[in-house]
Amino acid sequence: MNGRRSMLVLPVYLILQGLAFGQAVPPPSIQVSAEAVVTAKPDQAQMEIGVVTQGNNAQSTAQDNSQRVESTMAAIRKVLGDAGEIKTIGYSVHPNYRYLKEGGTPTIIGYTVSNVIRVTTSDLTVVGRLVDAATSSGANTIQQLQFTLRDEQAAQMQALREASTKAKAKAQAIAAALGLKIVRVLHADEQGAVVRPLPERMLSMNAGVAGSIATPTPVETGSIEVRATVTLTVEVGQ
Repeated sequence: MNGRRSMLVLPVYLILQGLAFGQAVPPPSIQVSAEAVVTAKPDQAQMEIGVVTQGNNAQSTAQDNSQRVESTMAAIRKVLGDAGEIKTIGYSVHPNYRYLKEGGTPTIIGYTVSNVIRVTTSDLTVVGRLVDAATSSGANTIQQLQFTLRDEQAAQMQALREASTKAKAKAQAIAAALGLKIVRVLHADEQGAVVRPLPERMLSMNAGVAGSIATPTPVETGSIEVRATVTLTVEVGQ
């Protein structure tokens, strides 16, 4: 009996001691976390299209690359129209070396020129045609194809609202089970709304092979997940 009494008295003693030293006593609270997942249909596509050329001379190889890129961009513009944009995101010229087994100074045997452009479009119906137009006019790699949202904030806000509603419902359920009521919200923290686009689709095609394909490249957009987590700390009372 004495042991039980001391357990009951101890918290009161600590509270009184805290008040005596001017320390603020935190109110009784409950902390909960909740996650919400919002799915959305993508309304934008991005692809990175590359033209890689090799030759014995750096200047002639670069000129060959430039001509293929111009041909590729012209073909893409015909399909793209006003529903997107094209911009260069990478260009490089690298020497190719031959290394001797016995060591010594490596010898330059040629050059590799790479030019990468990014194509962005809001018309998802032309994505397959863009792939075919690029690979049949000079491009030999499509490094990635990704579907995204033009306005990610709207989906993020929706996910945060749903996560907040779930967290509040969890706090109310816990409080009710304990015979308590929520007095007020003390803290609300969000871990951010994370947009998870579809996995990048890696493609690599030979232009000659692409030109021999009779049917257009099929493309399925799928859905995008937006996840948000909210942590609530609420004060509870009788």
